[in-house]
Amino acid sequence: MKNLYHDILQSKTAGKKLLAILLDPDKIELGNIRTFCKKIMDSPATHVFVGGSTVEGSIVDAQILELKKHIHLPILLFPGHPSQISAEADGILFLMLLSGRNAEYLIEHQIQAVPLLEKTNLEIISTGYILIESGAETAVEKVSQTKPLSRNNSAYAAQTAKAGEFIGNKLIYLEAGSGAQLPVPLAMIECVSKAISVPLIVGGGIRSQQQINEAYQAGADIVVIGTAFENDLNFFIT
Repeated sequence: MKNLYHDILQSKTAGKKLLAILLDPDKIELGNIRTFCKKIMDSPATHVFVGGSTVEGSIVDAQILELKKHIHLPILLFPGHPSQISAEADGILFLMLLSGRNAEYLIEHQIQAVPLLEKTNLEIISTGYILIESGAETAVEKVSQTKPLSRNNSAYAAQTAKAGEFIGNKLIYLEAGSGAQLPVPLAMIECVSKAISVPLIVGGGIRSQQQINEAYQAGADIVVIGTAFENDLNFFIT
């Protein structure tokens, strides 16, 4: 499976909204993947993201191989650490934590990932990752030891996103974080969307189909659902 980014760009140009299901390998057992896959294929999902804050890569390999037996959607890694890189996926969101100032997540992990990535055929998509305050400390905040951006300063979030685009990020990811109490504010999504020309991903704290549609209307090109789907595999059944 190739040209994943090209397909995302084409969808943006055509005004087609995309939906990614985020699967945290720490929370999924191999024996349950077939059930997950059936629900994913019955949903409007266009992509599957795989990753977490602490999971090890050997687990990811086995789970992606099992996923591929049952679904035919692009599988993109969403890694919290280079150890989570798996050659079995189709691509990787090569993340730069733009909202933080911890050099480990700005450049060091990326450097560590290079020897691993060079041994794979993964499509590498540079992604500016921006963590937004969500009402509670999230796993990303704890692991990265960085603070999220204020949810009340849309202009600064937009400025940060635009800086990421200038650096060369091909995607911008606005994230409230796993287990977020509040999603990214709609006003912020709109502000960031207007500031950048690259596709915008929005995730974290989205718990209803209404919130998905509101994020789309505000300017998100891809919405990510994780915890809500994990907790209710019938999330998309109306």
